[in-house]
Amino acid sequence: MNPKTTNREQRAAVVIVGAGAAGMMSAIVCARVLRRARSPAMVVLVDGAKKPGAKILVAGGGRCNVTHFVVDEHQYAGSSPGAIRSVLRRFDADATVGFFEELGVELKREDTGKLFPTTDSAHTVLNALTSELDRLGVQRLFPWRVASIERTEGGFRVVSNSDEHPAIGADRVVLATGGMALPKTGSDGAGYRFAKSLGHSITDRVFPALVPIVVGESSGWITELSGIAARATLTVVSPTGKQLKSFTNDTLCTHFGLSGPGPLDVSRYFFDARADDPGSRLLVNWLGGTDAGDLDKHLQNLGKKTILGGLRDRLPERLVRALCARCSVDPGAPGHTLGKQQRVELVRAITATDVDVERDRGFTFAEVTAGGVPMKELTTKDMQSKQCDNLWLVGEILDVDGRIGGFNFQWAWATGYIAGNAIAKSILEAEESSR
Repeated sequence: MNPKTTNREQRAAVVIVGAGAAGMMSAIVCARVLRRARSPAMVVLVDGAKKPGAKILVAGGGRCNVTHFVVDEHQYAGSSPGAIRSVLRRFDADATVGFFEELGVELKREDTGKLFPTTDSAHTVLNALTSELDRLGVQRLFPWRVASIERTEGGFRVVSNSDEHPAIGADRVVLATGGMALPKTGSDGAGYRFAKSLGHSITDRVFPALVPIVVGESSGWITELSGIAARATLTVVSPTGKQLKSFTNDTLCTHFGLSGPGPLDVSRYFFDARADDPGSRLLVNWLGGTDAGDLDKHLQNLGKKTILGGLRDRLPERLVRALCARCSVDPGAPGHTLGKQQRVELVRAITATDVDVERDRGFTFAEVTAGGVPMKELTTKDMQSKQCDNLWLVGEILDVDGRIGGFNFQWAWATGYIAGNAIAKSILEAEESSR
């Protein structure tokens, strides 16, 4: 579709709004089925950005963490685990690996279970997807920012602010707009407005997930350790002391607070818990798998060895000194001089730092959005709306967000694959009935 060739409103069998991972997957799968059936149906992919796949290019530090070796519903939050499981089983991580192999993209598995292209370049992934779109004849319209989606008697009217091509008629629409995370990539939350205008609801909370944590004044000492990293356990605790969620992973001290895989994973659970009850707390065990009892025994057995010497092989020296300072303990003192009360305080400081959390860093620095359209408003077997005929929703617009490590991309591939197949089936059935 070339908007410069005509001002006449054209009509497509399906318009996919959003050219991210989920949108491109929907378009490719749908177009493949239609091509095999020799259908003339037009598949149109639109996006407000000049180029597709902006998030793909920045993911994984520019390497694109395509998926994870082990994916199940327990790695996600938001809608019911049953609904998430139903989707993931229809297109799992092995299917994703096979899909990209067909496109000529070989993936490698790292020790963490993350799968990356062997080239270590996100461009490999994006180029493969766009080449397949071209091969299949998917009509791409970029930049073409959607202003509204109107329900019509025969389907939809997708409206843009474009003077050259103000609207496209569509028999079917896919909302693949993403959420609100990383707005520089085009995720401005417009998809929620479109979904609501077509009969859907949005969760009461829509907030940043996989987002760095900004600490308050009483935890300002953490910011003085900028650049220091430890494999720590971060735990969300209710006001009554109940452990709500816990993650053990690399934790990075920064000029604003905490970042890295551990803090990013725990962030959505902490901020969700604090929205429920402001008394919720975030505790950090800087020694990860070591519990308070084991550390206490270790400190008691130091003898003439200094406290710093006894901890330096487990934690960065600057972190040890900072934690000792919090308890007024001399890190250069022999372990046997450590009094019981000092030892108790040091153990608590190391294994249960109570972090003064000021806020998150916002959608600008978040990797994904928590909240969105509830899965109960879709049929999981085909990702089709229960609220509006011939409407599909895929990817981050839904109330599902995963951990760091390729889980959110797997959600995009899975929902896009399921929707693409269902849309193609719908198109072919309509063509058959009209003959």
